[in-house]
Amino acid sequence: MAKLYTKDTQAIFWNNNTTAIQRMLDYDYTIQRKKPSVAAIVAPTSGNKFEKFFYGPDEIMIPLYKTTAAAKAAQPGADVLLNFASFRTAYDVTMEALEIGGFSSIMITAEGIPERLARAMNATAREKNVTVIGPATVGAIAPGAFKIANIGGTIENIVQSKLHRAGSCGLVTRSGGLFNELSNIIAINADGIAEGVAIGGDRFVGSVFIDNLLRMEENPEVKYMILLGEVGGTEEYKVIEAVKSGKIKKPIIAWCIGTIAKYYDSGVQFGHAGASANGDMETAEAKNNAMAAVGIHVPASFNDLPLMIKKVYTELNLPAIPEPDMSVCPSVRKSKEFICTISDDRGDECTYAGFPISSLATPETGKGIGDVVSLLWFKKQYPKWATDFIETVIKTVADHGPAVSGAHNAKVTARAGKSVVESLVTGLLTIGPRFGGAIDGAAEYFKYADDNKLTPAEFLNHMKKEGVPIPGIGHRIKSLKNPDLRVEGLKKYAAQYFPSTSLLDYALTVEQLTTSKKENLILNVDGTIGILMVDMWRALGYTEEEINEFISSGTLNAFFIVGRSIGFIGHVLDEKRLAMPMYRHPMSDILYDVQVADKI
Repeated sequence: MAKLYTKDTQAIFWNNNTTAIQRMLDYDYTIQRKKPSVAAIVAPTSGNKFEKFFYGPDEIMIPLYKTTAAAKAAQPGADVLLNFASFRTAYDVTMEALEIGGFSSIMITAEGIPERLARAMNATAREKNVTVIGPATVGAIAPGAFKIANIGGTIENIVQSKLHRAGSCGLVTRSGGLFNELSNIIAINADGIAEGVAIGGDRFVGSVFIDNLLRMEENPEVKYMILLGEVGGTEEYKVIEAVKSGKIKKPIIAWCIGTIAKYYDSGVQFGHAGASANGDMETAEAKNNAMAAVGIHVPASFNDLPLMIKKVYTELNLPAIPEPDMSVCPSVRKSKEFICTISDDRGDECTYAGFPISSLATPETGKGIGDVVSLLWFKKQYPKWATDFIETVIKTVADHGPAVSGAHNAKVTARAGKSVVESLVTGLLTIGPRFGGAIDGAAEYFKYADDNKLTPAEFLNHMKKEGVPIPGIGHRIKSLKNPDLRVEGLKKYAAQYFPSTSLLDYALTVEQLTTSKKENLILNVDGTIGILMVDMWRALGYTEEEINEFISSGTLNAFFIVGRSIGFIGHVLDEKRLAMPMYRHPMSDILYDVQVADKI
């Protein structure tokens, strides 16, 4: 892997650190990435489905997931995990990600992960060929392509440090703060960096100096490298051996900070957990001398590092790097209050899920109301058999006479002189668990029984224990001997056009059991619609979780609402056309049982 990241790299961000994520997106916009670098966020305690962020002057929505597994399944192309979990959780999050697979690199910000766990975690990552950056790191950056979270600081600092486009230097440090400082020093004295990694300050980190320098050796954009080590550890000696053996041929500038440690008693620790010498070899002075001995460019002091960078860069005589076009993030941005993902009324013509109305509305387009429903309700282009089924459902439930509660209410309101809208609403308000709601219930309960492999007898016992009559079973007048032709029509259509009808088949086995007890306990029209909707969605490739969400959100009831609105309006217009007077219910149809109130 010659390059750690590219302009197509996307990450899953574990923990909703909005500030760090926004900085990544501001960087994306500045360097004109085609797609945001953050594909998903794992937020285990959030009840939201997405988080809004700015992308330049506009806003985008990044999906939220409860688990890493769910995020990875939904965003399989995101191969970087940015682990912003606390030190108590970071190990488990990383190990889970390694088990899930599909990640090329994992960055861990937490410091203080127990060393035993850190070593086991890093060993597992090496076995799986996953690059771990950290723990205790600010991350890494491929200028002009991808940056992790807060590395590089603000956009203003990033541009000043030339981190908005690839330079020639490969930079590897332990310290995140000094990474930012060195980026600026390199920008002043050379042409910027091509790739940079802050490997982290803990004693046991995932990818060490040699891992990153060997990769940069293979990266054609990297012309020379800078290593900033520190007192403690022996990782610099692996780099020395690689230079001696010829594995690394590109020029290296290196310095280990902490040379002042020799003036203190042994055991002094400088900042990072790993910045403590446990022997002469681990002192900064010893490592600097050893690196200089093999030809690595080692300055006399940290203060001389800028001059050394300028000298090496000048000797390479590299061509000038042209400055790319950049976008500028507005200094003032206002969040939008509403979100619309189904239609757009901007421009010359309104669109439904990206399709101009003119491409759907007129007969010659070959599109019907089912196509419009599939676009506006589900943001999908359904095949013809599915859109025809939706239209069949709407036509089937359009009306059921004037006596049902919804039609009755609409008629009474119309006779009171109210408008079509007011009359329609009074009818719609009756739709619920006892009127129309059986579609939702049938889908929910029959799907539950099918998902849990309940036999018809077990299903009936389950519903009996729940104390709930089986939704979608039973009819007031229809029976096996007097079948409901609406049900027969729906079953016939499904048999002819549906790829499969597994839930309907299951429901019909339940019907055999219920009708053996009573002939009118048949699968009714509401039940048939709800069950076939589930079969339709399964055939269209939706997951069981997505179908459950459709059911719980009232989508099935919405089909009844749309269809029955046609009938309600028909009854309202009928009342208007007949100029019917105000309705008063006859007293003869009321049981009066009014007692004298007790005195308290």
